[in-house]
This record gives sequence, C-alpha cells and structure tokens, in this order.
Amino acid sequence: MSFNSLVFLIYLPIVLLLYYGLPHKFRWIMLLVASYFFYAYFDFKLVFLILLTTGVSYLGGLLIERTNNQLHKKLYCIVAVGVSLAVLAIFKYFNFALDSIVSLINAFGGNVEGVFVKLILPVGISFYTFQTLSYVIDVYRGTIKAERHFGYYALFVSFFPQLVAGPIERPENLLPQLKAENKFDMDNIKQGFTLAAVGFVKKVAIADTIAVFVNSVYNSTSPESISALSVIVATLLFVVQVYCDFSGYSDIATGCAKMMGIDLMVNFNKPFKAQSVTEFFNRWHISLSSWFNDYVYLPLAYKSIGKKNMRLRHCLNIMLVFFLSGLWHGAAWTYVIWGCLNGFYQVVESLLRKPIDNWYYNHKNVNRNATWRVALRTVTTFLVTAFTLIFFRANSVGNAFTFIGNLFANWSLHEGYWQQFLTETTLTAEYAVVVVLAIALLFFIDNMGSFSRGKNVLGEGTKVLWNTSFIYMVWLIVATWVLLIASGQSSVFIYFQF
Repeated sequence: MSFNSLVFLIYLPIVLLLYYGLPHKFRWIMLLVASYFFYAYFDFKLVFLILLTTGVSYLGGLLIERTNNQLHKKLYCIVAVGVSLAVLAIFKYFNFALDSIVSLINAFGGNVEGVFVKLILPVGISFYTFQTLSYVIDVYRGTIKAERHFGYYALFVSFFPQLVAGPIERPENLLPQLKAENKFDMDNIKQGFTLAAVGFVKKVAIADTIAVFVNSVYNSTSPESISALSVIVATLLFVVQVYCDFSGYSDIATGCAKMMGIDLMVNFNKPFKAQSVTEFFNRWHISLSSWFNDYVYLPLAYKSIGKKNMRLRHCLNIMLVFFLSGLWHGAAWTYVIWGCLNGFYQVVESLLRKPIDNWYYNHKNVNRNATWRVALRTVTTFLVTAFTLIFFRANSVGNAFTFIGNLFANWSLHEGYWQQFLTETTLTAEYAVVVVLAIALLFFIDNMGSFSRGKNVLGEGTKVLWNTSFIYMVWLIVATWVLLIASGQSSVFIYFQF
C-alpha cells in the first residue's frame, strides 16, 4: 500500500481509531495485523519472506543470549545474519550477479548467453533486512537484550509507517515505544498530521511536478542528442526531486508514527546546507549512513587500530562502505559507481582537510566562516554530489557516460538551441514558473522555524505561524493531493525499488 493512494486515506484513520480505542494489551495485535495488511497489499506472496527474515533473526537473538559459549554465540550470529543476507541477495542481486559474470566471461573472449531468472523484488527488503541485522548484531554485542515477545519483535520489523522505505530504526529506540501505553494526545495528532502533510507536499507538489521534466531527458531514446543545458537542468532538478521524494516519504512515515505517540529517528537534516560531501551524508538518509558507520566502518576501524598504514586502511574502509551503500541502493553498476564516487570524494576530503586547515586557515589566519567561503563550500558540495546523481538516475552506465560526454560537447549558440532545450525537457514558460514555485516552496518548508521532524513542531517561537498561514497552506496542498490521486496522476516513491 502506498502512502499517496486513496486506500491509505481510508486505512490510516481506521488504524488510529482502533489504536486509541482498544485497550493497551491488544494494540500490538492490531498494529501487527495492520502492518502485515499494509505490506500484503503490494503482493501477498511477499509476506512469507518478511516472516522468514523475522523468524530467523528472532530465534537467532534468543539463541545468542541463552548461551555463554562465545563460539556458539558467534555461530548463531553468523547463521542469523547469513540467512537474512542470503534472502536479500537471492531476490535482489541474483540476476545482477549472473549478468555481471556473463559479461566478464564474454569480455575475455567467451561466448556465453545471458540467463535471467524471473524473481519478484520484494518492496522494502533492503530496509527491513538491515533492521533485523542491527537487532541480531546488537544482541551479539550485548548492547541490548533479546526480545522474548515474538509479537512485539515482529511489529518492530514490520511497523507500517517505516516498513518499505525507512527510516531504518534501531531496536533500542522503536521497541520500547511500541510497548509503551501511549495515551491520546491532541498535540501528537497535530504535529503528526502537519509533518505527514509536509511530506505529501514534498512528494506531490514538488517531486512529482519536477519528475516530468527529469524523465523527459533521462528516459530519452536518443541520449547522445541531448543538449548540455538539458543535462544540467535535468540533473539539478533530479537532486531536488529525489530529495523531496525520499524525505517526503520519511516525513509521512514520521508523521504517521507521531500520531500514535511514537518518535521515529530523523532521516534528513537540511542536506543542501552541507559544506562538504562528508557532512552531506551526515545529513542525508541519516538512518542508512549511521547504520553503515556503526556496523561496517567502525568495526573495520577498530580492527585497524595499532596496525601500519592507518591512513590507507581508513581510505579503504570508506571506499568499502560507499561501495556497499551503492550496492544497497540497487542491483546495477550505475548505483555502485555512484557510491564509489561519493566514497572517493570523502577520501579526498579526509586527506586534504588537515593540510588545508594548517596551511590556509590556521597559518594565514583566514576566517573559515566568512559568508562567501561558506557559500562557496556549500555550492561546490551541491554540484559535486549532483554530478554523481547522473549515474544514480541514468538507465545504464552507457547512458550516464553519454550524458557526461554531452556536458563537454553539446553546446551551441545557434538560434534553435534554446528551442531544442525546451523540446527535450518539455518545459514551457508556464511549467517553468511552476517548477520555480515548487523549489521556492521547498525552501520555505525546509527553513520553517524550529520544525524538526515531529519534535517541537509547534514550538513557542513559531506557534502562531504554524497555526495560521502554514496550516492553511498544508490543507490546500492536501486537497490538491487528493485530487491528484483521484485523477491517477501520482507516482510511486523512488525508494520503493530499494
């Protein structure tokens, strides 16, 4: 079931009424049934996969905690983690691996025909798999106790607001909240509704509006003929689109949970204000970045302590993390290249940061926080991350390199160049105004007072503003959203494919 559907408009109020209407001891049953119904709405067959992953990780956690033998603990952890990763690998990466092997053999003179196995890609499998992995690993590390109540654990894995596209929750944050007796609180309803409405604004009013122009360029059947200006505009617009699409989903998820008195983790924190690529990923998809940091980078860094070539090991660890991050996003080399480029950026930053600080800022006593320097670092960060998104959005590696080549070749001052740009992007003067207004709306939303993902949304400093003009705008957009759904013009969320 998608958030931007008429079914969800009926589903959510029913869930909220049952949640607050039922005695606390029955709420987990209702939420579990509601969450599995939410997931089964995509495809009923997918329920068995999430049940398998849930059951294996639950049993693994119990076995790990019940034994004092370290070898047995490690064995149980490896099996539980291995089964979950095997399910993910088979359904998401099997065909990608086969295709890559066949291509490699043929590149060295072989003559092997490609094989394709028809498999369903389960919606949200990357998200709930990582959630179960964090649980098993944390139990193994001894940082949390194994959850003995299977119902609550199954609800932790399948909690419908964040089930299919995150944020990737940690057991120590979500499990206690699912067990808590949350009483009806009108402030939670207001804040949750406002946050969810903001998410719908980002998705429908901004992301879906911009997607039309991005798709017209990136889905072109003749990418080699696309002008440099069209590539630049489409890529910059895609940065805004993917941000509004995914952060919009996170806002809706957080808002729905907030209506039940449950606080999900912040997944985005104004990433376009970042002054480095490293800072950008500390602000973008925070739940995934922190997951890789806690379960991949830090363990590797810990194992490197005391060994030679620490700097080299640090760089290799960063590259491995971003290689895996790219692979996590999708079973295609375009995503892998996207991840590796961002890893390379961060390696360069880590190597240059100290020399630049010592030579430029400290030695010459330069003001790092001068307005123009902050602006320059911010714009540079935006542009280099936007460049990597050419690979993220392109339909193939070949298309990505074609678009990059166009940036250096397809420039012209002839009279028809501007008309070519308008044709390629399907932009008209009216639509250009709509896009500008959509981006202005995003700037307004992301810079509203103390707005912070469901926490202190109605803070004292901005209470009047939230209760008047902003709320009216939210209701207006929600009405528009309903009309768009009714007319069938809404699109699926980008991160559903991951």
